[in-house]
Amino acid sequence: MRTLVAVLVVAVLTALTGCSTGSDAVAQGGTFEFVAPGGKTDITYDPPDSRGRPGPISGPDLMDTAKTLSVDDFAGDVVVINVWGQWCGPCRTEITQLQQVYDATRDKGVAFLGIDVRDNNIDAARDFVVDRGITFGSIYDPSMRTMIAFGGRYPTTVIPSTNVLDRSHRVAAVFLRELLAEDLQPVVERLAAEQ
Repeated sequence: MRTLVAVLVVAVLTALTGCSTGSDAVAQGGTFEFVAPGGKTDITYDPPDSRGRPGPISGPDLMDTAKTLSVDDFAGDVVVINVWGQWCGPCRTEITQLQQVYDATRDKGVAFLGIDVRDNNIDAARDFVVDRGITFGSIYDPSMRTMIAFGGRYPTTVIPSTNVLDRSHRVAAVFLRELLAEDLQPVVERLAAEQ
């Protein structure tokens, strides 16, 4: 019996030690996590010709599900895509920061599009937007179908996360964490200034 206990203890310690080594970081949000490449939670794709295109991003408008919102609605604009849920603590802080950057940059050809995920109660999600005075639209995506379509080489399961598309709608930056306006605005302004 002692041998069995000793073997189990060694196995558990080995497993725990294995999880704490390596160069990857785990970005966590809600019940989702993604092992970030090289341990990064802020990823930029430069020069512009190194940027790839995500899959199609469209879905029902959170505030009026009879309408569809799409990245294609913002041809020629820099598009900031924020993945959020009203149940997500960091999203509660971040969303007003995003609104601040939207207000400061929308006249420079910058659009914002939220994707509300894992919210089965649409009324709670709508209240979240209204209560915080958010003026940019969000796709209602409780099943994460939009995020699955976005997929490919870009992380889609960290909540909150923010993806910034350049004017050609290529992924230029990915943030796998809660953002402050001071983190996001310089990136958005740099992309808005690109030709």
